[in-house]
Amino acid sequence: MAEKPPQTLANHTRWDPLFHFFVMPVFALSTIAAIVMFLWHPGLHSAGRFVLVAAGTVAIFKIRLYALRVQDRVIRLEERLRLATLLSEPLRSRIPELTEAQLIAIRFASDAEVPACVERALSGKLSRADIKKSIQNWRPDYWRV
Repeated sequence: MAEKPPQTLANHTRWDPLFHFFVMPVFALSTIAAIVMFLWHPGLHSAGRFVLVAAGTVAIFKIRLYALRVQDRVIRLEERLRLATLLSEPLRSRIPELTEAQLIAIRFASDAEVPACVERALSGKLSRADIKKSIQNWRPDYWRV
């Protein structure tokens, strides 16, 4: 079995081919087709089809967003526990000041890099992207999709 390439800022975005390249395009095209059919042939049947396809499209996106929110909550919990063990007391007491986006980005920092990364995030109010860009030793997260 081939080893995974090292994860970096440049390649850490994950794509789920079935979702991103099959389900999303199918639902997007179906919604467009339902709109066109309703405009060309207005009526109860075409309106019903549009409502059904639109509801399915919204459901697909909401289901995806719910899963991402659950992953974010788990990452927040994991990172708070990790930070509590890695940080010295002055920084440990400031863990609640970190935003959700900052905690999610800090997960990529190596253990040795975490204290400096947290300090920079808190003092500079760094965004998720800024934190990721500042990480020197990337700690991969192959589980998130």
